[in-house]
Amino acid sequence: MEIADLLPLSGVLDDVRAASKKQALQELSTIAATQTAQEERTVLDLLLARERLGSTGVGAGVAIPHGRLGSLTRLSAVFARLREPIEFDAVDGKPVDLIFLLLAPDSAGSDHLKALALVSRLLRDHRVCARLRGADNAEALYAVLTGAAGTSRA
Repeated sequence: MEIADLLPLSGVLDDVRAASKKQALQELSTIAATQTAQEERTVLDLLLARERLGSTGVGAGVAIPHGRLGSLTRLSAVFARLREPIEFDAVDGKPVDLIFLLLAPDSAGSDHLKALALVSRLLRDHRVCARLRGADNAEALYAVLTGAAGTSRA
């Protein structure tokens, strides 16, 4: 599995303006709903419910919100780079500016965990995050995400 298997170029958002965690999740839910033919509210409710269990802010300015939807047929992802970092209740207390949303069908089994591990490994690499923060546009973000993941297999 590779990032390109999960994330289409149309799912990469650059320069997203969000003043809060909820607003950022709403922006990502809109794109995810379009990609997956789901109701935007269904996606947002899933993400908010997951955040109530504990923040998906994993530290170093990165969040990986995720969840399972029974009506999905395949894993799907959206990535956003925020214009300004926002409070996300991250484990290190630092604001978040890189968000990688991952949605999986209930039937995904271990593939969901493998995808989470892949994304987590990728975004734990400070060099990758620095390149994402320095990228010029969505195409450059996509190139960093898919190029950097080429050597990481789950």
